[in-house]
Formats: sequence, structure tokens, C-alpha cells
Amino acid sequence: MKVISGKYKGRTLKGFDIEGTRPTMDRVKESVFAMLQDYIKDSVVLDLYSGSGNLAIEAVSNGALRAYLVDNSKEAISVIKDNIKMLNIDNTIIEKADANTALDHFMSNNVVFDIIFLDPPYHTNELDKSLSKINDNIKILSINGIIVCETEIEIDYSKYDNLTIYKTRNYGKKVVNILKRKKLYID
Repeated sequence: MKVISGKYKGRTLKGFDIEGTRPTMDRVKESVFAMLQDYIKDSVVLDLYSGSGNLAIEAVSNGALRAYLVDNSKEAISVIKDNIKMLNIDNTIIEKADANTALDHFMSNNVVFDIIFLDPPYHTNELDKSLSKINDNIKILSINGIIVCETEIEIDYSKYDNLTIYKTRNYGKKVVNILKRKKLYID
């Protein structure tokens, strides 16, 4: 697994052997980041099910201002720290927490994100739980913010009344949906 573009392009990351994770394939990551190129520069990013830190590191490599990397696995946090240290990145915040607790923490501290990556373990309802919490606390997402969802399960996105599908891409069984905040609220 490599950083595919930006400042750290070509650098190899640790992380293929973390139990319970499956890193985003490089070709999928390349396609996703091509869709995000207008959103990354100077953004604040949340990689909520971070695994190896692959997605957040790619965002930082391409000019994100700051990245928050969250995972509830001790092993994943260790790999994230190793990857961040190896690249000498200083604009990241790493938290060992479950997604729900992390979102509550960010909301209570008024942290606002421009890009949120949601790539939870497949065959769970974690994506729905995270999207529901974000939808119900929409101010955690900037007015022009986006959420990148990677999943293999069918999700009814219409139930999230503060979010709308912006782009969808299929990669075999994997689907990437990019959601945008509906501009119904003034922050």
C-alpha cells in the first residue's frame, strides 16, 4: 500500500496485516482522490475507521490542513503512529476510540470537518450508525463538507435528511458514495 499522490507520493505504508481491516485498494483510492481534488486543499479531515491511516495520510499528502485519525484497535493505532512517524507528519491528531465516542467528543468540542471518511468494517451497521449521528448533528460537517462512504452493503441514504448523494462509484462489490451536506442550515 502506497501513498499515490502529493507530497508523500510513492512512500510505502504499513497496514495490510491488521486483523479486521481491509485497506482501500490503491486503484479505488486513486479514483476517490481524483473526485476529491477540489475539496482537499486546506481541509480538516476525519478518518473515522482509520485502520492504517491510509486515507487521512493521502489527504495530508495532498494538502489537507489537519487530519484526525480514529480507530478502536490498539494494533491499528500503533500502525497509524508508525506511518505518521515514518513520514514525519506533524498535522495529525490520533485517537483510540470507538466511532460513536469520537463523534460525541468532536461534537461537544465544536470540531468541524470538511471531509469525513467512513470505511467501517463490512457486514456491520457501523456506517448507518455513524451517518445517523452525523446527520442528527450536521454542524460537525462544514457547509461545503463531504462524507466519503465505502461499503459492500446496501444503504438507504434517503433517510439522512441533512445529506444528499453527490457521486457514486462501483468497484466490483465495493461501492463508494460521496455525500454532501444539504445547504438548509446557516451555521
